[in-house]
Formats: sequence, structure tokens, C-alpha cells
Amino acid sequence: MLLMGIYLALTLIDGLWKVEAAHSDCLQASDACINDPRCSSKYRTFRQCMAGSSAAPLGPGAKNQCMKAMVSLLSSPLHNCKCKRGMKKEKICLGIYWSLHQSMSRGEETDDSSPYEPSKRGYDYARLASITAGSDVGVTRANRCLDAAKACNVDESCQRLRTEYVSSCIKRSSKTETCNHLKCHKVLRKFFDRVPVEFTHELLFCPCEDTACAERRRQTIVPSCSYYVKEKQNCLSLLESCKVDVVCRSRLAEFQTRCQPSTQSVSGCLRENYAACLLSYTGVIGTVITPNYIDNSSSNVAPWCTCSGSGNHREDCETFLNLFTDNTCLKNAFQAFGNGTDLNTGASVHHSTSQTWLNKHINSTEVSHREANALSPLLPTQAADERLLWKESRPSRAPSEALGQASASGSACDHHLLWSLPLAVLLIPPRM
Repeated sequence: MLLMGIYLALTLIDGLWKVEAAHSDCLQASDACINDPRCSSKYRTFRQCMAGSSAAPLGPGAKNQCMKAMVSLLSSPLHNCKCKRGMKKEKICLGIYWSLHQSMSRGEETDDSSPYEPSKRGYDYARLASITAGSDVGVTRANRCLDAAKACNVDESCQRLRTEYVSSCIKRSSKTETCNHLKCHKVLRKFFDRVPVEFTHELLFCPCEDTACAERRRQTIVPSCSYYVKEKQNCLSLLESCKVDVVCRSRLAEFQTRCQPSTQSVSGCLRENYAACLLSYTGVIGTVITPNYIDNSSSNVAPWCTCSGSGNHREDCETFLNLFTDNTCLKNAFQAFGNGTDLNTGASVHHSTSQTWLNKHINSTEVSHREANALSPLLPTQAADERLLWKESRPSRAPSEALGQASASGSACDHHLLWSLPLAVLLIPPRM
């Protein structure tokens, strides 16, 4: 009860502080706190409280000290700090965030929001138009996924990073004949974190009317390495693995925050922002719960897992799986992208204003010429696409995902994150 009182007190105090101040970087905030003697001592006390409460219940005196430390940190640079997706030292930043948002009650969190700053990577339709302008000359644009691949191949950054992840994901060890799942996931995250969304979204969410287009779309993330495993794991086992990986845990929190559905919303999204939802979906790619299209005859997506063998936790398992398979917000965002609906419906996402970039691509003649050169001979990425396109991927060995940083490992996943998921599923002990 005292712990709940602490949480409520912090919530009330936090409400008084909220004037929608800009989020600070948790790395910079931590450095600023460490260099401040008063903040540093409170931060040390707080960390000791966190470590102590996980080992044994705290006594009355210790609880009072912890309460004072937590309240004090609300006026420190650490209060309201966030991280940037794909930033340098992202894992360390996320570790700091989760250590601050972990309550002294085991298995509970003090916040249900995303650890990431709201993204400013808006979808710029003028930019996309300039990219694809040349492909309309003498060409019937019946396959937007193919057009997306061509557009990527004439952009230096997109082509380079796409070639990097395709090469890493299709490479097989000479001894085991399996790919390096961890490396494949890492370079996939790098691609979706760094390449402009006009390219990544067109590659991943391009609408299809035939199986050839849908198969190319399904193969975008090289599922033979990034998605499939020899046997499907139970979805709750994947969730348990995600909870102890600070990046996976954070990307899932971001996805659940940005793609939270609502029956009261016209768009189907609580935050009325399709762009943020789609961007958060791409953030989950490259983690242990990587989702993908389940076939080449629909736009249905899901992680590679099953709820078979869930026993008494069957309902909990299906609730987690439905975050991808039965999410109105996500489905509507997919459809809106395919229909060309304006995705930038929220204040947290802004249009890109890179005039230099637009000038580089606005000349349709130049784009046409570069696309022609890109097709003959085939670029490494294109060659890899063709090898993967018509050959059904075979499941390979289970991907191994690195454990999260010490400051976040062992922490239970936020019990608010799964919108309708009972707390019990997040407190299920790992299977032996």
C-alpha cells in the first residue's frame, strides 16, 4: 500500500510539473545529475532502492528515504528525460530511462509511455513525388513495390544501407549453413532508423494487387534470416525474451504507445496519427519479436510465433498476438498509406523541409537516367532481391537476441504496455 501511495504521490507531483517542457536526453541528463552533488546523492539513493527492493522488502526507514529520493529527482535533469531511436549509445540511454521508471514494487512501472522522444520524421509527399517522377516515363506503374526498390537504388543512403542488411542477412556460415540472426537484426534496425521514411515505408507498406508484388514486399526484410526459425516459439516465450532486451522492450513500448487502438476515434487510433504508428511498427523490426507479412495473398502481419501450448495462458498469448493481427489502428494505417491518405495527422510529426534533398531529386530526367543505369548491371541489392524473390524462404535456426543492459535486465515489462493484457501475463515466470 505504501508503494502505491508513493506512486500516486509522484503522479500528483508530476502533474504539477507538466507544462509540456521539452524532453531532455537521458544521457545528458544523467551526466548533469552526476556532476551536481545534491542530485548525484539522491540518484545513488534511488538506485540503491531499486537494487534493494528487488532482493527483499524495504523497511519503513528505507522506504521513507526512497520516497524522498524519488521526489527529489522530479526536479532534476533526469525528470522527463527520453531517448532518440537509433541514437549513439541508445542502449545506455534506454537503460537509464527504465531504471528511473522502474518502481520499487517488483514487476511494476511508474510510467506507461514510450521511452523515445516523439519523432519528427514526417512523411513528405512532395519528396516522394520527386523520387518517382522518372518512373512514369514510358512505364506502367503496376507494381509500387518494384518502383520503391528502384527509387531506393538511386538514393546513396538507401541503396548502401539496404545492400548492407541484405548482404548480412543472406550470408551463411560455411560450418553451420545458418545466418547470423543477431547481425541481421542489427543492420535491419540501422536501415529503418536512418533511411528516410519515404523510402522505407514504400518498400515495406507498398500496396499490392497481385502475388508477385506481395511476395516482393514480404521479402523486404529477408525473412529467411530475420523472421523465420525452424520451429515457431510460443508467443509468450518471445515476449519474455523481449522483456529482458532493453531495445526490444523499448521498441515494443513505442509501438504500443503510437499504435494504440481506440473505438472512440474516427481513425481507429487513440493518438490520431498514422505516421507515428507506421514508424513505430518499423522500429520493432530487427528485434526478437520482428513482425512480417504472413503470406503473399494478404496484408496481414504477425511475429513468427504461435499460441499452441500456452495452457492456462492461452488468452494472454492471443491478446499479445492480437497487438499485430487484430489492431484496428495498425490496419487502418496500412490502408491509409496504400490509399495515399495524409499520414501527418498529429502535431508530433512534421513535414520534412530538406530543400537540398528535394533539389537533388526534383529533375525527373535525371532520375530517369539514374534509374536506367541502376538496372544495368544489377546493383548488389537488386541481384539479391531477385535471388530471394521467387525462392520460398526456409526456416532457419532460432534467432538469438542479446540481453539488455544491466540497468534494465531482469526488470519486468511495463504492465501498462499491453493495453488490454492482464498483469498476470507479464509476471509469468520464464519457462525452464
